[in-house]
Amino acid sequence: MSWGTELWDQFDNLEKHTQWGIDILEKYIKFVKERTEIELSYAKQLRNLSKKYQPKKNSKEEEEYKYTSCKAFISTLNEMNDYAGQHEVISENMASQIIVDLARYVQELKQERKSNFHDGRKAQQHIETCWKQLESARQQAQIRHQMAEDSKADYSSILQKFNHEQHEYYHTHIPNIFQKIQEMEERRIVRIGESMKTYAEVDRQVIPIIGKCLDGIVKAAESIDQKNDSQLVIEAYKSGFEPPGDIEFEDYTQPMKRTVSDNSLSNSRGEGKPDLKFGGKSKGKLWPFIKKNKGATPEDFSNLPPEQRRKKLQQKVDELNKEIQKEMDQRDAITKMKDVYLKNPQMGDPASLDHKLAEVSQNIEKLRLETQKFEAWLAEVEGRLPARSEQARRQSGLYDSQNPPTVNNCAQDRESPDGSYTEEQSQESEVKVLATDFDDEFDDEEPLAAIGTCKALYTFEGQNEGTISVVEGETLYVIEEDKGDGWTRIRRNEDEEGYVPTSYVEVCLDKNAKDS
Repeated sequence: MSWGTELWDQFDNLEKHTQWGIDILEKYIKFVKERTEIELSYAKQLRNLSKKYQPKKNSKEEEEYKYTSCKAFISTLNEMNDYAGQHEVISENMASQIIVDLARYVQELKQERKSNFHDGRKAQQHIETCWKQLESARQQAQIRHQMAEDSKADYSSILQKFNHEQHEYYHTHIPNIFQKIQEMEERRIVRIGESMKTYAEVDRQVIPIIGKCLDGIVKAAESIDQKNDSQLVIEAYKSGFEPPGDIEFEDYTQPMKRTVSDNSLSNSRGEGKPDLKFGGKSKGKLWPFIKKNKGATPEDFSNLPPEQRRKKLQQKVDELNKEIQKEMDQRDAITKMKDVYLKNPQMGDPASLDHKLAEVSQNIEKLRLETQKFEAWLAEVEGRLPARSEQARRQSGLYDSQNPPTVNNCAQDRESPDGSYTEEQSQESEVKVLATDFDDEFDDEEPLAAIGTCKALYTFEGQNEGTISVVEGETLYVIEEDKGDGWTRIRRNEDEEGYVPTSYVEVCLDKNAKDS
């Protein structure tokens, strides 16, 4: 079987057939390319789907994902993300192993086909030229009858030459050219078969990983523990209150009273008021079933039941401690950098870090005071609140100076005379701000002698009692050193003196004062 002998007269059909073969190959390349685009689009949609249902950070939704059912859902989303990655692998491998290789092969195939058919056309033109020469010679023989012998000789010679060329055309040139075209076409067929195998193998390679992804989803689903999730719900919403006791039976002519647990939110002052009225609609309800008034959450979480309030305060204290540690690490880093600058002045100016160092120290002091405030509330909830000392009141000045003091009116659930619960504000339920009595101390003491001077590094607005405002660059007298609480006592004149944060001033003590 040879195209050179079997298809010797089908030059045009072979040209069309080989072009059709190249078109089929290009169509297959386009098919694979569109498949890779579909895989990428599918992977992108899977990733977006996984991202869409991921919990938002630092939100209430993230707290709910501590349940095993939610954790299993998170694991499923992560496995789907990996599943999407495998479809990206399919797209990448098909592009590199099929599309690029076949595109290059098509170009080579086109060039080889062009060369072969160019040779075929050249052979056709040659035989046509020989035929024209023969026809011209035959005509000349007829015209020149008188020169028949010469014409016959020329005709015979040209005829022999044509027969030779015709034999070469049909038995040598065309068979060789068509054989090359046949080999080219067979190589194309083999190549497209190999590409189809690769197409299937690319999918088969990721089947184990896809199986692992599906196994991970099943494993995540099997890890759901409904009992553990139920316990987490108890820990999340347990109030710590004891259920109210039974209502005592009393004479209907007397107002009824209900027994309240020690930890309920009812106010003891409401015990003398009638809780229930006969002959009308009863509005007496127990506090867990009351719709609470909506509003801004108090800073000390006093609107929450004791157990939930304790958890919130403990969480806030832990967060503040983390912030303090972060600021302390930053302060240590700046201090080390300043030491490097001191030892190697060419690397930088040490004084350029003083402002940043003071700013970090101020932040640490603020966070510490904030932590002390929440620890005090936490201690109050746990029944171990100590009395605040004078030094603690003095330390609160820095935080209060940056954040004006506010009085939190902690509304407690109370029963109204008709038995319903309302939120009332009273002087007893207000959180009173502990006042600092620096002015009273100063009135009873003799004016202290100056022991040095100080220069204000930053502006400080002393808004609390016992503090004094200073302006950056101002020079004042030091009358009392820092006792370890972060405050220095200074004087501007005979009538103006008070405390400022030590980190806000540069102190220069007299030598005699140091010796004494």
